[in-house]
Amino acid sequence: MKKKITVIEGDGIGPEVTKQSIHILNAIAKFYKHEFEYTYCLMGAVAIDKTGDPLPNETIESCLESDAILFGAIGHPKYDNDPNAKVRPEQGLLKLRKSLQLYANIRPVTTYSSLHHLSPLKTKNIKDVDFVIYRELTGGIYFGKKELSEDGTQALDECTYTVEEIERISHLAFQAAQQRKKHLTLVDKANVLETSRLWRKVVQAMCAQYPDVTVDYLFVDNAAMQIIVNPKQFDVILTENMFGDIISDEASVISGSLGLLPSASIGKGAALFEPIHGSYPQAAGKDIANPMGSILSAAMLLDHLKMKDEAALVRQAVEWTLSNGFVTKDIDNVNFYFTSTLGELICDYISGNVPGAGKKENIELRKSTII
Repeated sequence: MKKKITVIEGDGIGPEVTKQSIHILNAIAKFYKHEFEYTYCLMGAVAIDKTGDPLPNETIESCLESDAILFGAIGHPKYDNDPNAKVRPEQGLLKLRKSLQLYANIRPVTTYSSLHHLSPLKTKNIKDVDFVIYRELTGGIYFGKKELSEDGTQALDECTYTVEEIERISHLAFQAAQQRKKHLTLVDKANVLETSRLWRKVVQAMCAQYPDVTVDYLFVDNAAMQIIVNPKQFDVILTENMFGDIISDEASVISGSLGLLPSASIGKGAALFEPIHGSYPQAAGKDIANPMGSILSAAMLLDHLKMKDEAALVRQAVEWTLSNGFVTKDIDNVNFYFTSTLGELICDYISGNVPGAGKKENIELRKSTII
């Protein structure tokens, strides 16, 4: 099978973690006799530096012609620390979502038994946690009308949603729940916001189409608390753009490291896959960033391409790596392995070059050959 993939490495650690995902995809292609054709494009601070535009037209065109997009990270301190900057890296990502109509962001939240000790939550509360957040991605306050008064003393951010925008992502969330534990939770603020009341009305009306799915409702402040108190209660969480942005980052700490979680953004055409972490510029170029979020995003990319067995093998390789203590510095500050080493390990596992159990004494710092 031949597929076209646009690769946007982005800023900070983006190029490093994405490089490992490409290695894994190449290992998958070799093992399963696929062919992946990559086109590398610019977005973010690196695009501003080279072209003056956070999202060049060439990048949009490549994405539209691709079967999938693999993205690293976006952001740079020189823009983060300058609130007056007119052109910002994040503008590129927002524009790409709108251009590709990527209206649904999907963030699975899982835990690994070997890393339970890293979570700020008690092990008994996170064992077997497995839920997914469906966040609406192209509407709401992030894309609404924005105004600042001439004297700079009053600002406006408008939040708008249509029935169509709510229905299209809700259908995806309901369908996901049908394939999982048949439980959907709508997170809103319907006691205060008119947009949230519309969300609730639309979802309630859709329930009849999915009679096998149990639906409940939580205000976002309560949901934020419940994700910490009892995350095992959730299966599929459905919510609007800003609420989803906040609670998905909150949920990411359950696993023990922000570097472990992947995401997918899907819509009417090509889909984009990226780790949920930021560009982490302090670690850029040091070969210490955690590549697992990017690699698991590549697994979601394979799922999207209907390569279910291939995706399962990547996840199995990640599980094996973590359970055997092969982790990056964010997980173990003393006994850690390099970004590139983990990429090599997972490639070896996929290629069948790893026996059932690895021995850490046989792992060299930058070589993954296991004897």
